[in-house]
Amino acid sequence: MARENINDMLAFLAVAQERSFTKAAARLGVSQSALSHTIRALETRLGVRLLTRTTRSVSPTEAGERLMQTVGPRLEEIEAEIAAVIELGDKPAGTIRITAIDHVIDSVLWPRLAQVLEQYPDVRVEFSADYRLVDLAAERFDIGVRHGDQVQKDMVAVRLTPDVRMTIVGSPRYFETHRVPAAVQDLVRHNCITLRLPSSGGLYAWELLDGGRAVEARVTGQFTFSGAYQMLNAALAGHGLAFLPEELTRPHVEAGRLRRVLDDCCPDFPGLHAYYPSHRNSSRAMRLVIEAIRLRT
Repeated sequence: MARENINDMLAFLAVAQERSFTKAAARLGVSQSALSHTIRALETRLGVRLLTRTTRSVSPTEAGERLMQTVGPRLEEIEAEIAAVIELGDKPAGTIRITAIDHVIDSVLWPRLAQVLEQYPDVRVEFSADYRLVDLAAERFDIGVRHGDQVQKDMVAVRLTPDVRMTIVGSPRYFETHRVPAAVQDLVRHNCITLRLPSSGGLYAWELLDGGRAVEARVTGQFTFSGAYQMLNAALAGHGLAFLPEELTRPHVEAGRLRRVLDDCCPDFPGLHAYYPSHRNSSRAMRLVIEAIRLRT
């Protein structure tokens, strides 16, 4: 295969996997126009259309799907072998892509990695903030971070935190006009700040305890967000009750900006774990990152 075909094939795979020229261009570090030109040139040389383009989406054609399934894994094998050769050098090197929830990146991953990686300038880490349960292989991530009960059984899991305490909080301003809830059932009369689930599109039902029994409270409210920080800010501004991890709310509770309610109804969630496929070759860069973020006991 000609050298330009290999480079163009990598470009095609990026677009096909991301289903987006914008995301693929960002991943490859090139402009959208340059990437579009590359794909057109590849299609011209092969004499077949590889991608179906609309104003809203990009998807592989039958020919494109075949290339993804046959050529894609072989190119990944080549990349893995090149990475293995690099591992023979004196220092860890390479890029590790991590998917995690936004506040987990800020509060767990970044503090543990920032100082360590100063010593290893050839190791690069790419963070992707996402509330979806991402398919690591399909979206080319090396590590995912989720609560322990969300990790698939065939993954290698490394604990990052103890179990996570949840809290229900509201601001003093909110409680000036709303009675403090005394039971889970009282939440139906409150303006609850809700979370839109990216996978199903539905609203997250608060996982609570009612007399020690696990229940799902299907709360409603005026504001719905897709991230924890926005929910926290809305609660701080007095717009309702929010269900959030204690690590996010503690500083504001201690400062008097938020008040905790229904503590007996708030469970502990399984601790956060980093996970990755058991069959994945573990590079020195990967081992370095895992060691840096794992829970110290």
